[in-house]
Amino acid sequence: MTKIALSILLLLTLSACSENTPAAETKSYQVVHPIITDTVYEREYATTINSLQNVEIRNKVRGFIEEIYVDEGQKVQTGQTLFTLNSKELEQQILKAEASIQSAQAELKGVEIEYDNTKKLFEKNVVAKSELDLWATKVALNKAKLNAARVEKEQATLHFQFTKIKAPFNGVINRIPFKKGSLVDEGALLTSISNNEFVYAYYNVSEIDYLEYAQGNHKSNNKVKLVLANNTPYPQQGVIETTESEFDASTGNIAFRAKFPNESRLLKQGSSGKILAPSHFKNAILIPQKATFEVQGNIYVYVVDKQNKVGIKKINPVVRLSNFFVLDIGLEKSDTIILEGIQTVKEGDIIKPQLVQMPSFSK
Repeated sequence: MTKIALSILLLLTLSACSENTPAAETKSYQVVHPIITDTVYEREYATTINSLQNVEIRNKVRGFIEEIYVDEGQKVQTGQTLFTLNSKELEQQILKAEASIQSAQAELKGVEIEYDNTKKLFEKNVVAKSELDLWATKVALNKAKLNAARVEKEQATLHFQFTKIKAPFNGVINRIPFKKGSLVDEGALLTSISNNEFVYAYYNVSEIDYLEYAQGNHKSNNKVKLVLANNTPYPQQGVIETTESEFDASTGNIAFRAKFPNESRLLKQGSSGKILAPSHFKNAILIPQKATFEVQGNIYVYVVDKQNKVGIKKINPVVRLSNFFVLDIGLEKSDTIILEGIQTVKEGDIIKPQLVQMPSFSK
């Protein structure tokens, strides 16, 4: 067989094989359109809990602890005696001051009598004006002495009252570091007392979040939730009561204060947790997270044009909601994005889009 004949035979064979090989099928992919809707997102903020009232109980006079009438963790009422200090010395000071008052009164009475007598003599021109003035001065001095004795007694009485340390409000007693018989200096910390009927949750927010709250409807977004340190939700909502008057220059944040009821007394001074504050989005763009992929810290989606050609678009998620991303820019409602199979497609592919219903989304 000649070379020409072999060439013809080879061409015929290749042609026959080509006619019998089917063309590659265009692969089908599920696609969706972004959702445009209003939604609410709960932002998380670290928080610390403060009691409605929390004060330190300190003694105002030095002395020995004579009695302790309460125990740590005990509930107390306003005016209830918590501690007493030894008061014998102060009792003696009160008695001494009382004696000084009586002595000063007696002396004053004596000089007043002398003054009255001298005045009568002066009116009869028996004594000089200088002698009358002398007795008037003695009267004034003794009145001053009497007033000083009275002040001394009042001060001793006040110090005596300070030996009884009482509860300033209804609350719960905290740690008691000293025991009965301990000598405590003036100003020593005897305990602290907390009123936990309500508690305050303080948390810091950014300027952007603050503006969103301040420019929104406070009545509709002033309710917040609390997640406890063990990640369990607190059963009652709190109300944002106030904010600080200025931003922290070092962080750019401003503090909010929310008030929570605490009937069960579960929340304590110094507790920690997370505040969940509502953030409202108008006409938010939502897409499923599974339709996205990440490259070097950037997030992308595959978009399909009118010719069914696959392209890539970079997106900017601002919030993660359940299984969805909330975007600020990057996509339109009319865009078509690939939902399933993004691992097997690449930019430039021609596909067969199959429009499906968006996965369920709960606001």
